[in-house]
Parts: sequence; structure tokens; C-alpha cells
Amino acid sequence: MGTILSADEARRAALRAQGLLGAINRRAGVSGVLRLLGAVQLDTISVLARSQELVPFSRLGPIGREAIHTAFWTHRPGAARTFEYWSHAACVMPVEEWPMMALRRREYRKRGGVWGSTDISEETLRGITARLAAEGPLTTKELGGARKTPGWWDWSDVKLGVEGLLATGEVVCVERRGWRRVYDLPQRAIPEQLLHDDLDDHACSVRMIAQAGHAMGVATRSDLVDYYRLKNAKNFPALAEEAGLVPVEVDGWSQDAWADPAALAALESGAGGRHRTTLLSPFDSLIWHRPRAERLFGFTHRLEAYVPKAKRIHGYYVTPLLHGGQLVGRVDPAREGRTLIGRQVSLATAKAVEPMARALREAAEWVGCDAVRVEAVEPARLAPALHEAVAASG
Repeated sequence: MGTILSADEARRAALRAQGLLGAINRRAGVSGVLRLLGAVQLDTISVLARSQELVPFSRLGPIGREAIHTAFWTHRPGAARTFEYWSHAACVMPVEEWPMMALRRREYRKRGGVWGSTDISEETLRGITARLAAEGPLTTKELGGARKTPGWWDWSDVKLGVEGLLATGEVVCVERRGWRRVYDLPQRAIPEQLLHDDLDDHACSVRMIAQAGHAMGVATRSDLVDYYRLKNAKNFPALAEEAGLVPVEVDGWSQDAWADPAALAALESGAGGRHRTTLLSPFDSLIWHRPRAERLFGFTHRLEAYVPKAKRIHGYYVTPLLHGGQLVGRVDPAREGRTLIGRQVSLATAKAVEPMARALREAAEWVGCDAVRVEAVEPARLAPALHEAVAASG
């Protein structure tokens, strides 16, 4: 390998690629952030805000939440700008990536759908598409109900069927009402020039690797295949070369790595820029691959929402604090009326006190809170300084 990068250079390349270092095109707004990242993960939990809202906020600052919803879910008929699909997980993606996901749609077709949908009758499936064709976009409730019983996962045949059709590409989601998916026929929602599965599996794999490399700047093989959960990436070095990525070495990394040429050009030019100080969604693409977060930042990241309360270390829905290009703390947020609460705050050093106070205040104002209260602090010796900094930030 020719190019050797320091760990700091790799970290800066990653932050710039993710829109967290240097200038970001604010005129492009939320849509620009989505195109930059290639996918924004969706999640049901809303403590501070939903994950898909936190991701643009972390890059653009306190942009209106309605503007985020509009950018993701409001379209003209036949001219959707985004669609929802299974990429890294359930994600909203730029509509330009519909052809790239043909590989995934074919995989689901071979399996006969997703989850329990393989057991759904053809009659039920035909009924779903017939109703969409006749009535237009519909939610599961409008199609006939999401659940058999009040149980969370006791899905009805209609719900299982339409999710299977979503996975195979026979229906599409380009809109959410509240938290409900709205299902439609692809030929009515996706722009005609994109509505095809012409890309073969190899071409889809190459594009996924290229897009992942662009979104990460510098990455290992495991990082790159995890971004879109790409499987069976045989002869990976050849795929990476075809994707336009450049092999590099990174000091301290035990695995081979590849870089996006634009990331290397920015490093060679000495491009600087302002580091963002912000709270991150637990599902932010900067940190969603745990081994990468540890490699880049020495930061162990784990979602504890589904861990029994007594066994949690940092809290229910921990949002890491990014400052100066490092992850220097974390907070488990909650809301009580118009007060944002830091139920448990962890700080790496005393230097993280002021950035944490600033980030909490910005987040509070963004979600309509006019007060901030901090409860437990680790280490406890930093509690007085953090309380003082939070009070001063108001």
C-alpha cells in the first residue's frame, strides 16, 4: 500500500465525510445531509427526538423539525425524493439509490419475502396491491389493521403481507403519517427513470461500496460492508478498486483500509474547518458500527434501551457528545414538560463540561424546552462544574 494515514487523519476524514467537520451545504438542507450520508436510520424511540430527526440536527443545528419531516416524507406524485427501505437497517434513502437496492429486493424475492410474510397467501398479497391500485396510498390501518391482538408483534396477515411486498419492491414507502408507514405502488411514486432493476448484483455491490466509502472517508472492509449490510462481497479488494476507492494504511489499525479519493484530497490540501459540538443519535451513521466507533474514537458505544434497567451502565437512550473531533461524553436524556433532563451524564474529562452544557442547551431549545436539569454525573467531582455551566448557558 502506498498512502499511510495517521489515526488523527483517518478520524478527520471520517468526520468530514459525515458532515461533522468543515462547511456543509446548508442551502441543500436536510436533503443534502441525506445525499451525503446515503441513508439515515429510522427508529421508534423518541426521548429527545426520533433518531431520523437527530441526525440532521447534529449536522445543521436547530433546524425546524417540520422541515425535517417535509424533506423526508413530502413529495409530488411520481416524483418522490426519498424512499424507505432495509439498507443498514430500516432507513430513509435518497430516491436515486432505488436502482442500487435491486440486489436486496432480489434477495428477498428468493426468500419469498421477509419475517413471517413467506406464509401469507397469494390472495392476500393480490388483495393488498389491488386496493393500493384502486384507492391510492394507504396505511396498514387503512388496509385492514396492523395486529391480530393488542400485542406488539402479533401482526395481522395484512401487515405481514404488505411488509413482505415492501421488501421485494412490489410496494414502496415514501411517506409516513405520524409514525405509520404509508404504502404505495412503486410505479406511482418512484420517478420513471429510476424505476428499474437493471443493475445486476455485481454492479449493485460496487455502488454500495462506493457510496459507503464516500460516506465514511476512510474505512476497513468490515466498515464498508456493514454500511449497507452487504453480504457475499467476494474478492473485496477488486470490488473496492472498481468502486474507485484507494487502498491505504492507518496507524494503529490492524485491518486493511480504503479511502475515498475526495477524502484524501481534502487531507492533502490541509482543509480545516469547524468541528461540530453536538449530541449524536445512538443510531448515527458515524457510530452505528461499534468496532468502527472504538477504532476511530476509543469510544465503546452500546444501546441499552433493551437492557434490563438494573444492568444498564449509562442509561436508556444514551446520546454521545461530539466535540473537537472526539467523543468526550454521553448523556441519557429525558423530557419533563418544558425541561430537558440529563438523567445520567458521563464526561471523559473536565474539558468536556462546557461543551456538554452547550450541547444540552442547544438540544433543549431545539425541542422546545426552556430549562435544563442535570441529575447524576460521572465522575461526581465534575457535577458542580456542570451544574454551573448549564445555569450559565441559559
